[in-house]
Amino acid sequence: MQVKNRGYIKSFGRFVDGFEHLIFPESCTACGTELSQKEEHVCFACWDKIHFTYFEGYHEPSPLDKLFWGRVQLHATFALFYFSQIRTTQQLMHALKYKHKPAIGVYLGKEAAYRVQKMTAFSDLDALIPVPIHTKKAFIRGYNQSERIAKGLSLVLNVPIANHNVGKTKHTESQTKKNEFDRWENVRSIFRVNGDLSTYKHIAIVDDVVTTGATIEALVHQIQRAYPTLRISIISLALARQL
Repeated sequence: MQVKNRGYIKSFGRFVDGFEHLIFPESCTACGTELSQKEEHVCFACWDKIHFTYFEGYHEPSPLDKLFWGRVQLHATFALFYFSQIRTTQQLMHALKYKHKPAIGVYLGKEAAYRVQKMTAFSDLDALIPVPIHTKKAFIRGYNQSERIAKGLSLVLNVPIANHNVGKTKHTESQTKKNEFDRWENVRSIFRVNGDLSTYKHIAIVDDVVTTGATIEALVHQIQRAYPTLRISIISLALARQL
């Protein structure tokens, strides 16, 4: 009898889900078309247009590794896809940062985590540290997009988020239209370590898009100044590259 009741409950649950989808259909974050019940946040057509990095299969240094050569010492790096002029990736990142779509950050964070799981360099990860944003920006946006990405990573990797251990000391201008030198000048003294990281041996800094690497470089320098033996890795949704 209980087995039969569970069958009814499961069938009723599928009916409710289907009914809700019919009345309140979800649309693709990238193109706006209606999603099927098998699709989540991004339609299959847009998913196929994303230029994934496939860094999880690399046996040689990746472009993201090379970006930080001679700048900071990193244990490992990963980016899910390349950010370029392709509309799909632009729409996804714009929705995450400016269209109040934090759920897309969690979703893409999970997708990144499934690939990070294949990399032995991340197997002993102790904590995730989202790149902090200033309280003013957090208030305006309503959330830190890097924290949403870290949430998705944490759900799959079962690694805690240490989002109160570092902070941003001042509100800076957007990096979008700055050259490499100006980006570094804009961020070089804006982070502080305000929590105890001594219990960790290997952390990953989580970011949304890595362009010149100036923001991450500044944050890594600050953490390494306080904890020189701590191994630091990078996990980002996107790596900027002209395709």
